[in-house]
Amino acid sequence: MPEFPYSRLRRWPDVEADNLQAHDATDLLLVERALALDVPGSETVVIGDEYGAITLALAAAERSGVRVHQDLATGRRALARNAEELGISGFAPHELDADLLAGARLVLLQLPKALAELEEIADAVARWADPEVVLVAGGRVKHMSLGQNDVLGRSFAHVQAQRAERKSRLLIATEPLPVPESPPFPVSARHGDLVLVAHGGAFAGPHLDIGTRTLLDVLDLDGNAGRRVLDLGCGTGALAVSWALASPRDRVVATDRSAAAVASARATASANGVADRVEVTHDDAGSALAAGSFDTVLLNPPFHLGASVHTGAATRLFEAAARLLRPDGELYTVYNSSLGYRAELTRLIGPTEQLRRTPKFTVTRTVRRP
Repeated sequence: MPEFPYSRLRRWPDVEADNLQAHDATDLLLVERALALDVPGSETVVIGDEYGAITLALAAAERSGVRVHQDLATGRRALARNAEELGISGFAPHELDADLLAGARLVLLQLPKALAELEEIADAVARWADPEVVLVAGGRVKHMSLGQNDVLGRSFAHVQAQRAERKSRLLIATEPLPVPESPPFPVSARHGDLVLVAHGGAFAGPHLDIGTRTLLDVLDLDGNAGRRVLDLGCGTGALAVSWALASPRDRVVATDRSAAAVASARATASANGVADRVEVTHDDAGSALAAGSFDTVLLNPPFHLGASVHTGAATRLFEAAARLLRPDGELYTVYNSSLGYRAELTRLIGPTEQLRRTPKFTVTRTVRRP
């Protein structure tokens, strides 16, 4: 069998740079372990395959029928693009649900960064997969912790760590334990008049993160009625729902590239009684939204790409805001003060003023130049 051409994989439409690649040693270890096991593709599930390296390598090895779940819209598009480029088919995308896992005897998992996300995934595998399922989870050693073993141990009777190879390690979980009647996620918490609902993969969970709180403190939520407002990279929907509660006549759209965030934001809108006025979409930097269609954009950009610190994700969102705002529309941004985005916001969008600065966060208002 010819060696799979991992070097031909791309991250597009995600950020691409010299220090960012579309596969890692963990992908290779997971593929090698899967190929060593006698499990057909139709009974194999891949979760967290960032750009398709695991799924496509298995499909190319005649493991047809692999089911795959990717949280990020960018990952889903990269998988589709890489499959087309390499001429590979034989896999089926799914959400994290019973259809993904029914009858699965082998689940391959790129370990997520958040323990809550791992908990939700482990419960889903134990809940819906075949009772004889083997969960093979892998990660880079420097990002792994004993907490991951503990989380897997809540859903599986046996969790065994393998010897590290190429700075990656596999965890093998077997014998699913009985699951509670209801899944552990989503969870919710009240913050004054606002209820936040979160799935495991949503940033900050049901908590109101400090950056979002800082931006909410600055916003004048009693603005002009009838505006179109966008929460770009919405997370659990705190900004979008807070705006909708304060300005009932405005139309609010919330979008995020994370499926877990989108499900959380929809649940948050429902919990606060504004689901009819907050539209939530799963998209990459608002790419499916019409140019010049918003009066106001709200943005709390990330500064990580997976485990890497990289400002490229914020730049893509600034560029998206420039496209989506009408002329003279307003962008309100909160970011880590150390990043100093003000000059970039002015360059990409328009005049930018500082509204608040603390040792940790800065809030700015940017007016879209005509």
